[in-house]
Amino acid sequence: MEVKERLAHVLEALLLAADQPLSVDAMFRLFQADGGITKKDVKAALDLLGEHVKDRAIELREVAGGYRLQVKPEYAEWVGKLWQERPPRFSRALLETLALVCYRQPITRGEIEEIRGVSLSPGIIKTLLDRGWIREVGVKEVPGRPALLGTTPQFLDDFNLKSLDELPTLPEIKDPQQLEAALLRLGASAPAATPAESPAETAPDETAPAPSTVH
Repeated sequence: MEVKERLAHVLEALLLAADQPLSVDAMFRLFQADGGITKKDVKAALDLLGEHVKDRAIELREVAGGYRLQVKPEYAEWVGKLWQERPPRFSRALLETLALVCYRQPITRGEIEEIRGVSLSPGIIKTLLDRGWIREVGVKEVPGRPALLGTTPQFLDDFNLKSLDELPTLPEIKDPQQLEAALLRLGASAPAATPAESPAETAPDETAPAPSTVH
């Protein structure tokens, strides 16, 4: 077996075992003790691995945090059958809030409420913070100095994005329906809500179609 082929197999094993995406630098550091392997070799092996899996049920995907192997979206429905209980879906209010942070960041809670026209449940912000999708990026220099919210690298990884530039383009965000549609267009890679989240945050009567889960 030639060196590049062997390296591609090693990278496949590493990516299957990793619980988060691995950057080229992180993978390269694992080979430094052996010597003779360069970053260029790692990138070439990743390209070869991508070719190896292109006709399989998994794909090599580059996200903000690096590379990972995951189930292709078209098989997500079957993978979901492994779990007996279907997780609750995210509420429309949560999706609208996340979409506003995505497209208008940095944004304050008050600005989110002004656009949506309703008060924002504290549980929604807590859920987004707990999932690592948003974070406080500063304060707005106005009376009260409210926190400014923005998205995180974890959001990019969970939604299969390398950067915010890959968000679907919207000429202008004016109403909640546009916001929800924009978020859903991010694709079937959004993780599903977990049963531990409270009914107030994932109320069945205001849910949007749940994105399919992938690994």
